[in-house]
Amino acid sequence: MGKTALLPLACAILAFWSVYLVKAEDAYKYFTWTVTYGTASPLGVPQQVILVNGQFPGPRLDLVTNDNVVLNLINKLDQPFLLTWNGIKQRKNSWQDGVLGTNCPVPPNSNYTYKFQTKDQIGSYTYFPSTLMHKAAGGFGALNVYARSVIPVPYAKPAGDFSLLIGDWYKTSHKALQQILDSGKALPFPSGILTNGLTQSSFSADQGKTYMFRVSNVGLSTSFNFRIQGHKMKLVEVEGSHVIQNIYDSLDVHVGQSMSVLVTLDQPPKDYYIVASTRFTKTVLTTTAVLHYTNSQTPVSGPVPAGPTYEIHWSIRQARTYRWNLTSNAARPNPQGSFHYGKITPSRTIVLVNSAPIINGKQRFAVNGISHTNADTPLKLADYFNIPGVFSLNSIESAPSGRSPYLSTSVLSTSLHEFIEVVFQNNENAMQSWHVDGYDFWVVGFGSGQWTQDSRKKYNLVDALTRHTTQVYPNSWTAILVSLDNQGMWNMRSAMWERQYLGQQFYLRVYNPVPSLANEYDIPSNVLLCGKAVGRHHP
Repeated sequence: MGKTALLPLACAILAFWSVYLVKAEDAYKYFTWTVTYGTASPLGVPQQVILVNGQFPGPRLDLVTNDNVVLNLINKLDQPFLLTWNGIKQRKNSWQDGVLGTNCPVPPNSNYTYKFQTKDQIGSYTYFPSTLMHKAAGGFGALNVYARSVIPVPYAKPAGDFSLLIGDWYKTSHKALQQILDSGKALPFPSGILTNGLTQSSFSADQGKTYMFRVSNVGLSTSFNFRIQGHKMKLVEVEGSHVIQNIYDSLDVHVGQSMSVLVTLDQPPKDYYIVASTRFTKTVLTTTAVLHYTNSQTPVSGPVPAGPTYEIHWSIRQARTYRWNLTSNAARPNPQGSFHYGKITPSRTIVLVNSAPIINGKQRFAVNGISHTNADTPLKLADYFNIPGVFSLNSIESAPSGRSPYLSTSVLSTSLHEFIEVVFQNNENAMQSWHVDGYDFWVVGFGSGQWTQDSRKKYNLVDALTRHTTQVYPNSWTAILVSLDNQGMWNMRSAMWERQYLGQQFYLRVYNPVPSLANEYDIPSNVLLCGKAVGRHHP
């Protein structure tokens, strides 16, 4: 066969493989979101809120495992703005984390395009503003990642699903709340609780069918208990992990946490209360929504179902019932329990002690005596461009030193592929909630008093739940195990916004000295530059 005859054949083969490769690539989803101010009356009083595409809360972001997300964010506020993707791991891509240690905020009347992948993830998550006190005005929303059709889930497909964004709320504007914190004072008690931005939401469903309720705590500071009048809840998923499917009358959801329950409408046709009330607070705030049977002619009635209020041991006992479903697939077709975390010896132990010191006459919050301050240059950019004077490695120690608390930009250095033990020690009378960007972790133990090495005897090293946010009870400790398999600069913070704003956070630098795109993506071509990074050359 001559060269002339071979050319069409080669072109045909090339065309086939080009089409095949395009089809084989994971799907791309494109979004344009415009952030503006608006007016709403969530607690009966008109106030300024933050809208995303005109919505409060923002649009529900429904994705599928391994989707590639390209989201153009247009900032029409009068302040710089960022969104962070709460629980999305951003594999090898802390460039898109959306916090001040990794990204320059989007200036007013400007835009930034996020590019990330929901790599090997499923579950119920949220997004919210990470700048200033914007979260107190809105800008948050549900982010749900559904399993690919070829990956079975351990329950029958529900007839539908509902996202419930529940959290405490202030009538005070976000700028006024920021002024309170900047002046050195603590925030007042919240004004109320909202469900999906309202005090009286309604959800319609058919009698006899089963529905998924995705419940997230998007509040600033307060845990809540969630329950549905006359109905049982089957817990099936927590922050990306399928769990043993226990049945509950009510569930505690702490700040920053999400979980999914299945509810069967097996009661007489009428309307029922959906209730959330604050936990561990002297004053109990309660909000109600309505579960409406589509064949109901009867409105909600009777007393609102009561829940626990300050029973800490009740909450701890419930938390210990959350167990990993070791036989279930997650986002990939292998059992969740195929990684035997309990058989790995940690390379190091990090003990983190939170505190609430007064520094320079002002209320601050600290970790191991360091109250974090954000640098004017994102730490990720300073690291990439080798800019001196922005941060120092190990500026926060891996155990409390006993020094007087002080202000600093906190970075803890770790190595890629380390397997570490982290102990959150809470010596305060207040509930804590801790989040780690870029990771999920095994919550292996809760205990009262001081953690010691003997506390490890109480760890669950078999089927502990993996999640991205964990509660730490008053005067107690929580232990987690983390596999540091995601290179980057990752925020580790209090999920309680007042505390993180005033310093209860730091950055975990997960590092490998040999540059490799197999470990971490390169700097984005559209990266925003600010602070000392202005004028630096980038692709």
